[in-house]
Amino acid sequence: MKYRSDKYGSPISQLGYGCMRFTRKGGGIDYPKAAREVLTAIDQGVNYFDTAYIYPGSEECLGRILAESGRRDKVNIATKLPQYLMRSEKAIDKTFQEELSRLRTDRVDYYLMHMFTDYMEWENLKKLGIESWIARRKAEGSIRNLGFSFHGSVDTFLKLLEAYDWDFCQIQYNYLDEHSQAGRKGLRAAAEKGIPVIIMEPLRGGRLTLLPDKARAAIKRCGCSDSPAELALRWLWDQPEVTCVLSGMNSMEMVAENLRIASDAEPGKLTDAEREAVEQVRAILREREKVGCTGCRYCMPCPKGVDIPGTFHFYNLMYLEKKGSARREYAQNVGLRRETGFATQCVGCGKCEAHCPQHLPIREKLREADRELRPLPYKIGISAARRFFRR
Repeated sequence: MKYRSDKYGSPISQLGYGCMRFTRKGGGIDYPKAAREVLTAIDQGVNYFDTAYIYPGSEECLGRILAESGRRDKVNIATKLPQYLMRSEKAIDKTFQEELSRLRTDRVDYYLMHMFTDYMEWENLKKLGIESWIARRKAEGSIRNLGFSFHGSVDTFLKLLEAYDWDFCQIQYNYLDEHSQAGRKGLRAAAEKGIPVIIMEPLRGGRLTLLPDKARAAIKRCGCSDSPAELALRWLWDQPEVTCVLSGMNSMEMVAENLRIASDAEPGKLTDAEREAVEQVRAILREREKVGCTGCRYCMPCPKGVDIPGTFHFYNLMYLEKKGSARREYAQNVGLRRETGFATQCVGCGKCEAHCPQHLPIREKLREADRELRPLPYKIGISAARRFFRR
């Protein structure tokens, strides 16, 4: 296993274990199977394990595996505070203590504010006293490193980076999301500040392994591997700004393959043929896209707050993946911000089109995208979710 460093020089395995996708059986997690997979990863050098309060049974399962195997001190536990559910400092502390109990530990090595999409979420936590609460937990040693996980726009991400002396952060990033959410710009900005970056969704929930035959053929021609997963992971580990890549491993075959890839990958080892394969796969996938947006952001900022590249990204995803999953991601990333970025906010001023290097009919495509991304049931659902999360 190869290692990269956290903010203070401690080694983090460049392959991390995402515990959200443990195999489920009979209404709960298949503990014996999860234990075999986790212990194999630990014994092969994986030392970063990511879970969260809201992943059903995940914290309890990981805590039990580590306690019963005596391997707690061999690993770093990362878990998350569901900040969107917190209404008081008492609730924060109660939730954290419950997590410690579930995990059977006296400390969390990497603690994240879960799923920031808007800067105001951090402001709200500050009003609850989160900064003094963190300081106390760090002083007593129950939290070692403090960070946040992120699903939102790059501008919000950059603002959050400046808001606190973070120890690390976690972003969704892969070769399809290179210029969406925090994206490459956010990745590099965090690295420039010395903030380690943990990568989630490196394979977009496995979707980058389910490629069309034409894309698989392009990978095979590069001469390195015929595995879509290997190419996607090697593309990430080729970037020195990436600290750790999480994989939701739930089979021994997946554990073995990822361990093999991680044992060799490092910055500078991606070949020209592999780079070309990534470009070809992206081009093949984009043949299904509805809008030829490259995510350059020359159209931004919109004077009315429309998230133009974000809207087009999720609109395209509807035709690259499943429509429902793209709509849910759009609702989460755009619909739950304090100030929404919906296409219906467009007033047709045309400033975006004047700056678009692709000469896209942005105003027309925004109307089209909104109809597809927000059919009536989703509009109702987003409205209800906003009332709950923004109360």
